[in-house]
Amino acid sequence: MQIIDKLLKDLIAYTNNARKNDPAVADVAESIRRYGFKVPCVIGPDNVIICGHTRVKAAKALGLKTVPCVVADDLTPEQIREFRLVDNKVAEVSKWDKDKLAAELVDIDFGDLQLDWGVDPAASDADNDQEGYYGDERERTGAAYNLHSFDPARAAGQYELPTLRGCAFVPKELIGFNYVLSTKKRRAGVHFFIDDYQFERMWSQPELYIEKLKEFDCVLTPDFSLYVDMPMAMKIWNVYRSRLIGQMCQDAGMRVIPTITWAQPETYAFCFDGLPQGGTVALSTVGVMTDDKAKQVWMNGAAEMMRQLHPKTILLYGSQIDFDFGGAKIVCFDNKAFRR
Repeated sequence: MQIIDKLLKDLIAYTNNARKNDPAVADVAESIRRYGFKVPCVIGPDNVIICGHTRVKAAKALGLKTVPCVVADDLTPEQIREFRLVDNKVAEVSKWDKDKLAAELVDIDFGDLQLDWGVDPAASDADNDQEGYYGDERERTGAAYNLHSFDPARAAGQYELPTLRGCAFVPKELIGFNYVLSTKKRRAGVHFFIDDYQFERMWSQPELYIEKLKEFDCVLTPDFSLYVDMPMAMKIWNVYRSRLIGQMCQDAGMRVIPTITWAQPETYAFCFDGLPQGGTVALSTVGVMTDDKAKQVWMNGAAEMMRQLHPKTILLYGSQIDFDFGGAKIVCFDNKAFRR
């Protein structure tokens, strides 16, 4: 078996890939960063991926140019179809011995990997009888939801959204959060205008990533999605999470620029709560310009944002949009450069 390095740009995703692998990409990327690319992808003679779609997505997220591959040129097209399914299915057959797994997990620190093993190495059936058990479980729940970081004295609105102080800073460059671990740049701001799954780990382990983000000029608050068809409770939750992460970053001494998001007019009742008047804010037009309805939702929300917050400077990420921002200074960013 010969392993060869293939350019990522030459690899072709199988159009009918039946595995929903996006939720695993961030952890696979962290595994590659931590341990190296140890399992090669399997591709056909035509460069179509047979096994390794998740690894390829993870490699792209890390900014890699090549990945190790095995070319399955000894298989017929029918065998390739079979192998693609069998390789994924056989992994589901194996089961964990939970006692042995718990013993193996003791004292292992997986760093940024967000893996749910389904067992608690620090707990046993006997622990449930201990006087402090339920207090310990409450602590775990508090840590999982970052409840210890919430300060009701620094919250605003009906839903107690964490407040942010104003910031007048304007970065010269923006880089995506998914490149924070791999980039050598530091004179830049960090944005979250990427798919949510790529920065959920920021919510899961904020203290860890705040330490890494301190090295950069500033950070935009996470752009957790507010899709129109989301339940309203989820929209409130995502705004809350963005605000709390921003407040935690400010408490750590970082420059924080609020990312403003909204959906239909009903969200105006809370989505601007906790944000400062004036200062610098960030908006994104990604995914807006090609959909007339989405564009109208964006325009309506931007008008309400201007009315409520009166920002002095707006960082506009993505395509420019025909909107009257009044006297606000607009700084436009795209994936490669920015325009003033």
